[in-house]
Amino acid sequence: MNSFLLKYRSALLLIFFNWVPLLASGSIPVQDDYTYVIKRTTETISIDGVLSENIWDQVPVAANFWMSYPVDDRKVEGARQTEVRLISDDQYLYIGVVCYGPKDYVIKTLKRDTEFWDGDGFGVVVDPVNEKTNGFAFGVNPAGVQTEYLVTGQAGRREDLKPGHQLKGINVAWDNKWYSEVTNHPDKWVAEIAIPFKTLRFDAGKKTWGINFFRLDAGTNSIHTWAPVPIEFREIDLGYTGTLSWESPPQKAKRNIAIIPYAVASGAKEYESDGLVMYDFQPGLDAKIPVTSSLNLDVTVNPDFSQVEVDEQVINLTLFDIRLPEKRLFFLENSDIFEDFGIPPMRPFFSRRIGLDEEGNSIPILYGARLSGNINKDLRVGLMNLQTRETEDFLSQNYTVMSFHQQVLSRSVIKGYIHNRQGINSEVPDYNRNAGLEFQYRSTDGRFQTFAGYAKSFSPGMDSRNYFYNAGIGYDNKNISVYSSLSGLGKNYKADMGFIMGQQYYDAIRDTSIRIGYNHLYSRFAYTLYPESGKKIISHEFGVRHIYDVDTAFSLLSNNVEPSYSIKFSSTSKVQFAFNYSVVSLLFPFTFINEIPLPAGIYKYARGEMRYESDQRRLFSLEGGVSYGTFYNGTRARYTFGIKYRAQPWGNFSVNFEQNDLKFPDPYGTENLFLISPRIEINFSRSLFWTTFLQYNTQDDNFNINSRIQWRFQPLSDLYIVYTDNYAVEFWGPKNRALVIKLNYWFNL
Repeated sequence: MNSFLLKYRSALLLIFFNWVPLLASGSIPVQDDYTYVIKRTTETISIDGVLSENIWDQVPVAANFWMSYPVDDRKVEGARQTEVRLISDDQYLYIGVVCYGPKDYVIKTLKRDTEFWDGDGFGVVVDPVNEKTNGFAFGVNPAGVQTEYLVTGQAGRREDLKPGHQLKGINVAWDNKWYSEVTNHPDKWVAEIAIPFKTLRFDAGKKTWGINFFRLDAGTNSIHTWAPVPIEFREIDLGYTGTLSWESPPQKAKRNIAIIPYAVASGAKEYESDGLVMYDFQPGLDAKIPVTSSLNLDVTVNPDFSQVEVDEQVINLTLFDIRLPEKRLFFLENSDIFEDFGIPPMRPFFSRRIGLDEEGNSIPILYGARLSGNINKDLRVGLMNLQTRETEDFLSQNYTVMSFHQQVLSRSVIKGYIHNRQGINSEVPDYNRNAGLEFQYRSTDGRFQTFAGYAKSFSPGMDSRNYFYNAGIGYDNKNISVYSSLSGLGKNYKADMGFIMGQQYYDAIRDTSIRIGYNHLYSRFAYTLYPESGKKIISHEFGVRHIYDVDTAFSLLSNNVEPSYSIKFSSTSKVQFAFNYSVVSLLFPFTFINEIPLPAGIYKYARGEMRYESDQRRLFSLEGGVSYGTFYNGTRARYTFGIKYRAQPWGNFSVNFEQNDLKFPDPYGTENLFLISPRIEINFSRSLFWTTFLQYNTQDDNFNINSRIQWRFQPLSDLYIVYTDNYAVEFWGPKNRALVIKLNYWFNL
């Protein structure tokens, strides 16, 4: 490892010492330029979407919004401006909003917390600590559908999301009670919002908070903000908030304790186990307990995640397992404090390692507890402990995770973690422990960042070559985005609660996995050109990325280069072209199609790719792509296609298709891998939903049906009815099926 670091040290130091003086001193708009002085009222305000109370005419108006996307150098035209008014009493922060513009709204769904960013909407970002570290976002669309998020100070650059990925810097799993109503008019829509102070975490008596308002205007494919946010950053960025100045600061609110009991009844039949039929009934309990105004304790007893939608299947043509997203709510809230370590292909903590096996099947959890939040304005902490049950296939395990984020300077963080997995009742030593420390520097304006970290793992018989390191540097402005990172780990570094892509190689001849150590260099560069007119084309982007992996003896593992070019149109449609060239050292024989394995050796191959996405605002929208090229010692043709119809606002109907034609020379075989996934979503109201998701995957030899009815009969209280069915594809026949009914109720104490 040392010689590898020495090899790249000069280049990294040259970049660091030349960039830091030039880029680290960026400044952001002074909050005093965007200050809203909020008053207190004793008048009763009815949340009905009509600003009829006298007090709304007596408070200041936040208006004259800026464009943030697709341009950031001008004010919004008057016909599509937004006006915001704020007032408070002892219990609530009230927000009155008028969004001007024609009644041509795009509403993707009536389901809470879903596809908010893809249509029209209004949102507020609140930073009660006013330290740019963490806050809250509340949003509502013209149909009155609510969404709320936790927001961190690491939102990063605006970018297009890959399928299954969430926006960086927000946590969609956070749920709490707040109130809003909307009315629609020919030339505007009006929203009235009440956010309980007990929902927010703040220091009593603090006179200044960070705040910003944003408007999603689908008709013009634009985003507007009150305090200006540069185009390269998202509207939720805490580094660009204005000031909420309290004439009479809110006092400490009554503790918002929530108790959520549940009961679940299920029946299942296993056709592959001689038609075994199983019935089950079990109760459970979740609780959310504020320890302080900014520190929260979450407890779960006998948790059940049967209502969670099944994983979206993929065709995997890599040498390694891929990372699927976490969907279980207990692990998602405040997840950044536990997971934001390492780099995407090397994460020391990945919550799907707890309570799920390698196939994604559930391992029962006895209990879980998570303490997370702010100790003070600069220190965030996380402590989590879970215990799994012993089953026929798995011993009982205890998982403990501790982490902290200490803010330093303006927007920089020192953070660390300790992980412990401990086998219970094991006859031999069975544990895995990790400890690591990282420093992440971010300039005041968020454009420059650099980071470095080091960690060690501790497992029985693995006392050497058990290190993990990572370092990186990046810069973003309106036109340029550049980033480079260097990471690596030893052969005996082990993260049983983590995800390390590229460490485990499979030998198809011996049917075994081999662990290696390796070093990973990732670099990307992009230049974005914004045409001056911007009437039809928003941007041209020219980019290139490079991934270079070597083992600890510096022998090549892979070398991948991909230049690309993309166009974004003002209609929301997109076109992308890419070319990929790869050199791969196949360390062990491997097969992608269950035929005779390809022999170990060096393979060089290349492919070209084109992708298109149509106007997503239309009721009918399309997306698809085609790529063709060599693949190891054969060829690969890939076709993707998706069509979606939106029956606004009550229905979404879509079909996604992927086909991969693999042709290898004799005797290695050929195969046509096929995946099709129709989805039907019907919203009967803002509280009753039916979703059916079908997946037919020849690579996994599986046809899956997942149908789910959700009735939100009270705020945050739900009844779920979930039906799942799995069939074999090659030799058609049922594998298993199940029906689950789950009821949970949210009590506030």
